[in-house]
Amino acid sequence: KREVVHDLAPLLWHSFGTIAALLQEIQAVYPMINPPNLTAHQSNRVCNALALLQCVASHPETRSAFLAAHIPLFLYPFLHTVSKTRPFEYLRLTSLGVIGALVKTDEQEVINFLLTTEIIPLCLRIMETGTELSKTVATFILQKILLDETGLSYICQTYERFSHVAMILGKMVMSLAREPSARLLKHVVRCYLRLSDNARAREALRQCLPDQLKDQTFTNVLKEDSSTKRWLAQLMKNLSEMAGGPIGPDPRVGMLSVP
Repeated sequence: KREVVHDLAPLLWHSFGTIAALLQEIQAVYPMINPPNLTAHQSNRVCNALALLQCVASHPETRSAFLAAHIPLFLYPFLHTVSKTRPFEYLRLTSLGVIGALVKTDEQEVINFLLTTEIIPLCLRIMETGTELSKTVATFILQKILLDETGLSYICQTYERFSHVAMILGKMVMSLAREPSARLLKHVVRCYLRLSDNARAREALRQCLPDQLKDQTFTNVLKEDSSTKRWLAQLMKNLSEMAGGPIGPDPRVGMLSVP
């Protein structure tokens, strides 16, 4: 009933012991992560606590304090999990939802905080191995980081960071060619388009952009999606413009192609 309680987030944050109790709920299942022994009941209970934390993360009055207390870091052990069982998938998805609520605000403070943590490699791993829904939320988080100037500069700062992102996006395109998802493809194309705003990344993308985005592979998927079609057209236009320099300190852009 989060929606019917006005200003629930400040109430949760300022009520004595409430946040500590929610964090206790989260930490209580850490021993069940490895080896993976999480039950559905335990997963549901933690996810209820995470839903309340998402409320705190979303509220303008509590967001800064939420970040200052480094509460998102309590969720990262759940994002590290790889078990495909439903309790773990539900836990990962709900944890991603909290991070997604943070980046949805488009605030510099959020991006600055996330860039000091391991959220990008965690999202990239989920983008590669998660379910469609988890992949979609993780790609949305990456997209929001890229749309921030600091986030784009951070990812394009070194060859290693850019190549990791480009490799995972390339694998996702090939996977989407086999099992199409318009919603997921939308976020992937937006990530590529944003990367193309960086001159050195644009040069690297000329070498490694998957052929499936250049040919008619996704014509049917994009038939009803005018915004993604427009983004894809803009991406192709950007890549046809004058070249920049190599990405980061390493010019080995030819190595970025996905086998």
